[in-house]
Amino acid sequence: MKDLYKSCELCPRKCKVDRHASRGFCGESDKLRICRASLHMWEEPCISGREGSGTIFFTGCQLKCIYCQNSDIALSHAGLEISEERLIEIFFELAEKGANNINLVTPSHFTPTIVSAIDRAKATGITLPFLWNSSGYEELETLELLRGKIDIFLPDFKYFSPELAESLSYAPDYFEKATAAIRKMLDIAGKSEFDEHGLMKKGVIVRHLILPAHTGDSMNVIQHLFDSFGHDIYISIMNQYTPMPSVAGRKDLSRRLTTYEYEKVVNFAANLGIVNGFTQRRGTARDSFIPAFDYTGVLKND
Repeated sequence: MKDLYKSCELCPRKCKVDRHASRGFCGESDKLRICRASLHMWEEPCISGREGSGTIFFTGCQLKCIYCQNSDIALSHAGLEISEERLIEIFFELAEKGANNINLVTPSHFTPTIVSAIDRAKATGITLPFLWNSSGYEELETLELLRGKIDIFLPDFKYFSPELAESLSYAPDYFEKATAAIRKMLDIAGKSEFDEHGLMKKGVIVRHLILPAHTGDSMNVIQHLFDSFGHDIYISIMNQYTPMPSVAGRKDLSRRLTTYEYEKVVNFAANLGIVNGFTQRRGTARDSFIPAFDYTGVLKND
């Protein structure tokens, strides 16, 4: 399976770089790199629960949004190289700390190695659900490799407008790719299931981050998701947009979301009849909600 890194087409960029020898559009070679592995309390309640979600932040990204809060890792400026064996150890270390699941954050460009690691971890006794936390900009053939490996999908659905997707993420085909990806994720995960504590065991939660000055696009996204998938998915409407220095010159993105903008989109979703969903409280758009990518949990005995 690791031959897939050669002439790489794992994501919609299809850069065809031999990642055994150099780095692809995602900024990464075939060597795993991560920036943090720890319990995370700020995911949706059915993901974090009381104990936390066992998050592993991978370096690199195939989307590279200009407003990214995790730009240091998305742009491959940070990250420590680890082996597949070390990744398996991290799975078990997070389980020992009480994690409710293993949450793989921005993992798509390392799919072959991660799939192998999951198979080996399951063969040696790990029983936690595995969660695929991605941008939604996915290739169907790559997602198919996750069948029987991933239990929960937590993709973004960022844009309705191709023009906005091109302007902010250089991906005019984002809407088309994300729609097909979510359909595939739903096919793989199946109907949502929860345990007796309300923790999700399988299913799909689609996140949408509202951007300031773009509530119209957000409402189009929400309408599209409900029309396409109804109550089969959960929709998480997020207000945590945090302006980064990279967008200081843009009038639309250089400020935080207003309460009016957020409530406008949430009320729109409620009026559609969406009941399987999550909203966020005020105060989430703070730098303190951006994890410290300080290599916590990366090295053994950390």
